[in-house]
Amino acid sequence: MKIQNDFRKFFRIVGILALAVLAPLGRGLAAEKEKVILDTDMVELLDDGVAMMMLAQAPNIQLEGVTIVFGNTWVETGTAAAIRQLEGMGRKDIPVFMGVNEPTRKDRFAHMAEEKRLYGQNFDSHKGAAGYPRPASWQQVYRERYHREPELQPRKEAAADFIVRTIRKNPGEVTLVAIGSGANLAAALDRDPSIAGKVKRVVYMAGAFMVEGNVMPHGEFNVWIDPESARKVYRAPWTEQVFLPLDVCNTAKLSRQEYQVLTGKITQPWARAMWKDYWAGPLFQQDPGFSSYVWDVLAAAVVIDPQVITREETLPVDVNDQVGPGYGDTMAYRGFGPEGTQKARIVFAVDQDRLWPMVEKVFDRL
Repeated sequence: MKIQNDFRKFFRIVGILALAVLAPLGRGLAAEKEKVILDTDMVELLDDGVAMMMLAQAPNIQLEGVTIVFGNTWVETGTAAAIRQLEGMGRKDIPVFMGVNEPTRKDRFAHMAEEKRLYGQNFDSHKGAAGYPRPASWQQVYRERYHREPELQPRKEAAADFIVRTIRKNPGEVTLVAIGSGANLAAALDRDPSIAGKVKRVVYMAGAFMVEGNVMPHGEFNVWIDPESARKVYRAPWTEQVFLPLDVCNTAKLSRQEYQVLTGKITQPWARAMWKDYWAGPLFQQDPGFSSYVWDVLAAAVVIDPQVITREETLPVDVNDQVGPGYGDTMAYRGFGPEGTQKARIVFAVDQDRLWPMVEKVFDRL
């Protein structure tokens, strides 16, 4: 009996010592989580929704909040989609903030058709928020789209205020993942220009530097929809800027085979309902050779795993905000950029073998 008691005492002491040694290590591992704010013109699942889920599920990421900006959608539509997907994921702890809901140029949407007539357009006819009427409220969108009452509510604080507050509170620790128009970040800079030097980095899905555009001959949608805010944001002296432009997004194609793999993984009714309405679904069914893209997913991927990047170049970048044939074009300079431009890391290639398992892991939980 005495021997047993001695053994118990010995192992109790060993356990206490182990906890004393491992506890600081555990705290250190927790502290290594990267604080992230996702600034997005949210859509369901691919691509913004999956980008959000990747960040929310990544063990090395602390998703501090999701800020909604106009772009692909009106803020009301994006807010409803973000909230429904967070509910479905069981992540009611991640707050949602509503942001800027109009471009800098007040008559921007009214002149888009004339702009395309005069200056040409590319293969993508996507108009985003400019293509449908602004909803009365996010609650209306939610109820009409999901036929239920929301469990979550967006926070009352404006998106730009949340961005400023979070960066001030965590200097040098916050990564901004910006995958919509630049309006929320421009508004945050208007409130406090000093935040540019207090972030860890800004990672964008935006631009088309050495390739053609998608909605315009040289213009990429996220920039083209509000060139003035994009120019203001890209010229701010951020600690670091990383771009995932069409130059690399065009290389990460969603094939029909991968589409079918992802389809087969979905089991939850809410996710199945969303996937049923995925815009490219009918195109995959009609044409075995059709492929789509995962754009915003790349921005989330490089934040979670920087080794996804296989080729990049650091160059000064700028945006043309003068109305004309090049309105909304992004430019990179291998020489010296114009006065006021900032350097940025432009990603030109990613490791597909590292990328797709990250996407599939999200669908494994749907």
